[in-house]
Amino acid sequence: MAVFQSLRYTTVSSVVLMIWLGMAAVTAAAAQDLADRVAALAEGGFNDKVTAVGALAATGDDRAAPVLEAMLEGLLFTQREGGSIVIGEHLSRRELRLADAVTGADLGTAGSRSVRKIRINNRVRAAIRSALGGLKLMHPDPAERRAAAAAVLNAPDLSFLPTLDTAIDRETEPDLKTLLGKARAAVLLSSETVADRLEAVRYLGTYTDPEVRGLLGGLLVERGGRQAEPDDAVRAAAAEAIADIDRRLQQWAIVGNIYQGISLGSVLLLAAIGLAITFGVMGVINMAHGEMVMLGAYATFVTQELFRAYWPGYFGWSLAVAIPFAFLVTALVGMAIERGIIRFLYGRPLETLLATWGLSLILQQAVRTIFGPTNREVGTPDWMQGAIETTAGLTLTYNRLYIILFSLIVLFALMLVLRHTALGLQMRAVTQNRPMAAGMGIPTGRVDMLTFGLGSGIAGIGGVALSQIDNVSPNLGQSYIVDSFMVVVFGGVGNLWGTLAGAMSLGVINKLLEPYAGAVLAKILVLVAIILFIQKRPRGLFALKGRAVEA
Repeated sequence: MAVFQSLRYTTVSSVVLMIWLGMAAVTAAAAQDLADRVAALAEGGFNDKVTAVGALAATGDDRAAPVLEAMLEGLLFTQREGGSIVIGEHLSRRELRLADAVTGADLGTAGSRSVRKIRINNRVRAAIRSALGGLKLMHPDPAERRAAAAAVLNAPDLSFLPTLDTAIDRETEPDLKTLLGKARAAVLLSSETVADRLEAVRYLGTYTDPEVRGLLGGLLVERGGRQAEPDDAVRAAAAEAIADIDRRLQQWAIVGNIYQGISLGSVLLLAAIGLAITFGVMGVINMAHGEMVMLGAYATFVTQELFRAYWPGYFGWSLAVAIPFAFLVTALVGMAIERGIIRFLYGRPLETLLATWGLSLILQQAVRTIFGPTNREVGTPDWMQGAIETTAGLTLTYNRLYIILFSLIVLFALMLVLRHTALGLQMRAVTQNRPMAAGMGIPTGRVDMLTFGLGSGIAGIGGVALSQIDNVSPNLGQSYIVDSFMVVVFGGVGNLWGTLAGAMSLGVINKLLEPYAGAVLAKILVLVAIILFIQKRPRGLFALKGRAVEA
């Protein structure tokens, strides 16, 4: 048994030793190969040095960059005794500190006469700069590799081809490998071989990328009275690829416009949802509703100023605090407006309109007096910054995405209040039949005050969201008051589902029309369409039902 154990130990030891020797041999061979390529930098003429620079860069070795940088700066030398390649650092006019170019080992100091500088010309310098840029394609940091690949894609050069092939073989991240593949195809567009150029065109044509389209478009232009691409087959393939890319870009542009439309619809929803309550329950045309949105935005500004002054480390929580604060401020202002002005004007819509319009001017001037007439800066927390970007040029910003989600949360929270609370039941009763609700003992005056406060508070919450995408100024609310009334009337007065459908419909239709008709004409067309729709359905998309509202 001891003999067998001894044999097994001996066998395992032999295998380990063989593996170690094999790895050592590979490492030694790689080191020798690098040393040979570094030595080639000092041999032959300038054309040979250009070739040697490309061969050294193609290794992708981290030690190649310092050698090439030293060569570019005139600090790469050959020792007169032995012929070793060293990197020098001038200590004085006649003394250098030397380091081995391959290993980086310190070789001490030596006189300037003991070494001979490796001379280069402008062509070699250009090759070195190109090689150094290519070496970044194999940098350990993915961000550096991405930047280098993008640089090659924007300024392709055939000298990068060997390095690109090495980088593609080494790359492990799929998105970076894709970018490197596009860069390689862009480089091949300059190849002297028609087959290579044709293959590159077909490869690039599979991507939906504005940059790729620009590269292919360069093949179809005329330069100096001659075609940039001399071969007819390559030009035809490029034209076909561009047509396919344009079609796909147009499809993605429609997707982007729909996203922008939903984003605009969510903004209109936040601005109109409170108006749907006050207008639907009380029939009050509140022209000061936009100022509730404005007050909510300024409440956000005040909250963030307090965080900047006292809790700067918790600035990311400022919006979470601003939401209830803005709701409380605007709800109290709304209840004060209802008790102080609106309750004396029920049943007199023209007087209500004029009174609230005058009140909006007063609130605007009050804000100008307190905060000044200029725009106020409202910061965006880190978690709301950035965007989702696609290769087709589609950008989905996080702040608008959060506003879309926030508007839906506010809508469904309000629906829960209306469906499952005593206040919501009383509000629906007053909406459907005010005299009957009063006869059943519901305090309609108190319900009106709380309803107006709730609608104003939701408008204030909308101001918190709008502060992240619009300028916070005294005129903020005026930009949304007309659109808010359009949404409420189009969707159905007092109906929250109608408000949602109306806001999203108007937002998407408006953004789909803008690329063809322009912003101003698109709004006019939407307004004309709403007028024609109201002529056909005066109660909107979703009309409320009840004895009073149907009377």
